[in-house]
Amino acid sequence: MLTLDDARRIAAAAEAEALRNEWRVVIAVVDDGGHLLYLQRSHDTQFGSVETAICKAHAAVAFQRPTKISEDAVLSGRLIHLALPGVIPAEGGVPLLRDGQVIGGLGISGVRSFQDGQIAQAGASVL
Repeated sequence: MLTLDDARRIAAAAEAEALRNEWRVVIAVVDDGGHLLYLQRSHDTQFGSVETAICKAHAAVAFQRPTKISEDAVLSGRLIHLALPGVIPAEGGVPLLRDGQVIGGLGISGVRSFQDGQIAQAGASVL
């Protein structure tokens, strides 16, 4: 089970990576059902990134894989990923694992896709 304390630690690690690079982002953590557990937005991050971060976290849980998988698939011409419900074909969403089991998801939005992914990896690494 993903706790609120876990979510705060994950978000703190993600925030540290974002701050280190001077990136303004939204950080969303969802539970294993894709429900929002924690949300953090830098005060000057565009509000469009709020829903995007939540959707990336949700997609990472729903499909039990990083959203980069769908981004890479679409970029290589596998457009079927665009038709799958809830898919976000942009890096920055990662499943959160404990003992090999998906216990939640982390979504980052606000900078370039690969930068969102870098921040997400930093956050997920605390588990």
